[in-house]
Amino acid sequence: MIPVFLGTTALIFFMVRVLPGDPVAAMWGDKAPDPAQLAAFKHKLGLDLPWYQQYFDYMGNLFTGNFGETMAGRQVIDVISEALPVTIRLALMAFAIEIVFGVGIGLLAGLKRGRFADKSTLVFTLILISIPVPVLGYLFQTLFADQLKWVTPTVQDSMNLGQLLLPAVVLGSLSLAYVARLSRTSIVENIRADYIRTATAKGLPRRKIIGTHLLRNSMIPVVTFLGTDLGALMGGAIVTEGIFNVKGVGNALFRAINQKEGATVVGFVVVLVIVYLVASLIVDLLYAVLDPRIRYA
Repeated sequence: MIPVFLGTTALIFFMVRVLPGDPVAAMWGDKAPDPAQLAAFKHKLGLDLPWYQQYFDYMGNLFTGNFGETMAGRQVIDVISEALPVTIRLALMAFAIEIVFGVGIGLLAGLKRGRFADKSTLVFTLILISIPVPVLGYLFQTLFADQLKWVTPTVQDSMNLGQLLLPAVVLGSLSLAYVARLSRTSIVENIRADYIRTATAKGLPRRKIIGTHLLRNSMIPVVTFLGTDLGALMGGAIVTEGIFNVKGVGNALFRAINQKEGATVVGFVVVLVIVYLVASLIVDLLYAVLDPRIRYA
């Protein structure tokens, strides 16, 4: 986790620094900045130092909880603390939707292999995978907001879970399709395994066979996908938050990239990298919980 964290932050820090344009000079707009003021401002932000020295200084401040300042003099940690809770709510709602409906649909398709439910699931998930998120967001806005009037077309209050429901469905739709297909494939493979036939021959209730033996052993590839997908939901929320006007990480990160706010971009990426790493660690630990044969010495 440590080398991945250091390597990722160093890479994004360098990429932000080599973007074309001068973000400090852009603060003067169309007017030519005063060279003395420009130099003083860059010196204040440490932008006149070599990029590797800026990186080491940034990492040193980061471990003390200092994420730096924006060009307007605002603390980056304040920007993150405002946007992050909104995206966490949105991502967790999308995560819950893809787990409940994805695993449920996959389980039904796997148990009804070759029947109408199975074939319908394969067609439905293929359609979801084929539709780009912006198109799906527009279709959902038109159908559920403009025509049915069930929800507002854009989010007016990012703290309202009801208004976040439609963006969460759009955000989790692609992952839901993958989870359903993974669950279905894994269940079809395991349902023919010897331990399932043995449990059936012993006369165990069907509910226990499916819940304790079949579903538990079929979840390892699904858990692997879900672990990495949690971070992807937070990072991939940029498009969804833009469509529905959600004031979260995606919205703030998009503005920071356009304004070349290097400290803000790196700060958000640091948070997303930590989410990815922690999720990967939890997935590794869950392997041993799901399959007793897996042990970490």
